[in-house]
Amino acid sequence: MSTRDYCTNVLDTLKLKGVSHALEQFPSDSKMSHLEFLKNLLESEIAYRTERRMNRNLAGAHFPVIKRIEGFVFQGLQGISEQQVQNLLEFTWIDRNENLLFFGPPGLGKTHLSIALGLEAIQKGYTVCFERITSLVKLLKTMDVQRSSTFRINRIMKSDVLIIDEIGYTPIDRKEANLFFSLVSELYERSSIIITSNKGFESWAEMLGDEVMTTALLDRLLHHAHVFSLDGVSYRISEKKER
Repeated sequence: MSTRDYCTNVLDTLKLKGVSHALEQFPSDSKMSHLEFLKNLLESEIAYRTERRMNRNLAGAHFPVIKRIEGFVFQGLQGISEQQVQNLLEFTWIDRNENLLFFGPPGLGKTHLSIALGLEAIQKGYTVCFERITSLVKLLKTMDVQRSSTFRINRIMKSDVLIIDEIGYTPIDRKEANLFFSLVSELYERSSIIITSNKGFESWAEMLGDEVMTTALLDRLLHHAHVFSLDGVSYRISEKKER
């Protein structure tokens, strides 16, 4: 066995895949110093682990589609500006466990914006989970009897950011609302929450079926929050008119 093959086997045993891959591609006649050689190998391992972690976090986010900030349409949209989005991309709000709440009628890009911010957060090293409210409620209701639901809720509890999409599109009964309230209370000042909703605050009590609980829920969501009320013409309607 050659020295190179031996080193590759040892590196694989030690799970230093990045170093192993770099060593395979390294020219045998290199004049690089020992320290430079070691530096390159270590940087390769760091890059390999960073990419693996990002891919794991991306898979664990459960984004329904991939949306990017570059594809977001600001033209004709009121309630948020490009500069405000650029400020959000600095992610100080995640470091401070602050929330983002996007309100407005359908078709203005609330989901697009939340996914794009979540994707950028993952690329910066944060862990993100995405769930539509209907899926989230189902997970909460079944976590005591389904291992997959328990696993998912545990991941949500450990994430830096939870995106809850489409609150207000489907009714929630009182039991489901209580489970949702308990989750938000657990995440309060521990993680950031992004919420998209087509209903304003004044409609939440009716939607959740309990005015007192709704007040307590909003108190936690709004305590450290950036609220954006979007308005404009649905981009889906605009695209249809253009076609």
